[in-house]
Amino acid sequence: MSPPRSFALIYGAQFLGIGAMTPFLPAILAEGGLTAGQVGGVLAAGSIMRLLAAPLGGRIADGAGDVRLILAATALVAAAGAAGFGLAAGLALLAAVQIAHSIAMAPVIPLTDALAVGAIRRHGFDYARIRAAGSITYILGAVAAGQAVGLWGPRAAAWILAGALLATAFLALRLPDARRAGATAQGSLWAPLREPGFVRILAIAAMVQGSHAAYYAFSTLHWQAAGLTTGFIGVLWGFGVVSEVLLFVYGRAFVLRLGVRGLALLAAGAGVLRWCTFALTVEPAALIVVQTLHGATFGAMHLATMQALLGLPPGVSARAQTLVASAISATSGALMWGSGLIYAVAGGQAFLAMAALCGIAFLLALRLGRAQAEAARA
Repeated sequence: MSPPRSFALIYGAQFLGIGAMTPFLPAILAEGGLTAGQVGGVLAAGSIMRLLAAPLGGRIADGAGDVRLILAATALVAAAGAAGFGLAAGLALLAAVQIAHSIAMAPVIPLTDALAVGAIRRHGFDYARIRAAGSITYILGAVAAGQAVGLWGPRAAAWILAGALLATAFLALRLPDARRAGATAQGSLWAPLREPGFVRILAIAAMVQGSHAAYYAFSTLHWQAAGLTTGFIGVLWGFGVVSEVLLFVYGRAFVLRLGVRGLALLAAGAGVLRWCTFALTVEPAALIVVQTLHGATFGAMHLATMQALLGLPPGVSARAQTLVASAISATSGALMWGSGLIYAVAGGQAFLAMAALCGIAFLLALRLGRAQAEAARA
């Protein structure tokens, strides 16, 4: 199987499961007998575990040499955890399942990205196109889970996720071997932080990706309060994902021309415009236009990060990926909590705080080293 096809399949499997599970996990916990407060606590515990587990998984993978084996093992354990959601009930059992599943799931996507970086170094294929498979199957997973949940209840989503993770484990062993002679792990868990420019791209990615927290948590509530229909709100969310897919599939020349610095500036600048618009208007036409910026705020920032990581030594690749994932997770969690406090008092003005964060990221992106950008672009 060719490297692009093998990575497209594994990203497709992963995001099919994530798309199925994400909308319905709170409903699964509620059906298992948890109160609203307990649901929030169990979800928060999962976020904390993912934050702690992802970098450790990266360190183990760098030291093990063959990242494929670690990816397959973590996907298998995560699949067992997903099955646990389909079977467990009660606070103690569901909390234990959530913790175990979150620890195993935390490194799955970062390790896949690390393997993709290694394969790109060797085979030179277009990462964005193969990653687009995940964006497409995320939508398909959500749609499929919605139908399954209507027939069999919320736990059906957990079984879709379990099957997707079993497929991930199988496909991980069929990925190309990205190991290189002399590319064994060097230094501690934090070794990537010593690489030139890594801390800055880490901070920019955390701020720009984290700025989506208010969007994910409160945009639907904000638009419903303004009188927009649920059907139109669904269209708005769809526009965002479509723009992301279009960038991944057709934007290769554009991405190569901009490089790391240009993509980061585009993402941060688009974030300022997008979140300011969300704060200032609920005019449907304006919202449709700025929703197309999701391809920039999420997609361009993700591709900038991947290009920057291509410039790092192979021996720190897995740790770098998982440190980025942890930084984004921590920032998103904190901003979701903080934007909730602002939204409770000022409603849609919470998006202005997200715009300000992107403004800071824009200033940091201006200082990204051109040498680093050129190295990552090559």
